[in-house]
Amino acid sequence: MALATEQKPIVYPSGDGEPVAESYAHMYVMFVTLEVLRQYLAGQQATVLANQFLYYAQGFPKLRVAPDVMVILQVPPGGRDSYKIWEEGQVPQVIFEMTSAQTQRQDQEYKKDLYQALGVQEYWLFDPKGEWISQQLLGYRLVEENYVLIPDNISQVLGLRLEPAGQLLHFYRLDNGEKLLTPDELLVAKEQERQMRLDLINRLKERGIDPDNL
Repeated sequence: MALATEQKPIVYPSGDGEPVAESYAHMYVMFVTLEVLRQYLAGQQATVLANQFLYYAQGFPKLRVAPDVMVILQVPPGGRDSYKIWEEGQVPQVIFEMTSAQTQRQDQEYKKDLYQALGVQEYWLFDPKGEWISQQLLGYRLVEENYVLIPDNISQVLGLRLEPAGQLLHFYRLDNGEKLLTPDELLVAKEQERQMRLDLINRLKERGIDPDNL
């Protein structure tokens, strides 16, 4: 009787040793976008991942792509070393690629076709250096299984309006128009709030009022 051969487990690597991004500008906008959207979706059943492998075919670890930023709704929050669609049960709803002249063809052909086939609802291309997109931003929305251009830079999935700002991408809420603050802007806002509290405490003390008794 022939002995059954033991099947080796399939390995899905979390990295390939390649650079995270081709330039500082691309890396910076990638991680700022990650943090801005992560803060925006905090407390929801959602996760935001950056430059991590998206595996889309179980049993075939070479079938993968690493979106610069991807947003997945209706999944447990938190980071992952990689994202496997068949384990999570959700395809990313929104994907951002920080594009350049060097990656233009791959972003506009291979990745666009792949994300469309996977059912990614919105695909955004941001060109931080303005190398091939004149307005820096190009968005596609999935309509009846095909991508169509988004004319107004509005993400219906996220409820946000997108706006290029130099080498960064800014986001504005559709419900109240507020801008989502970048990490640097959050630090400034917190420092201003701290200073305002100190000023208020000093004014109360000058009037003989103990702030601890309020």
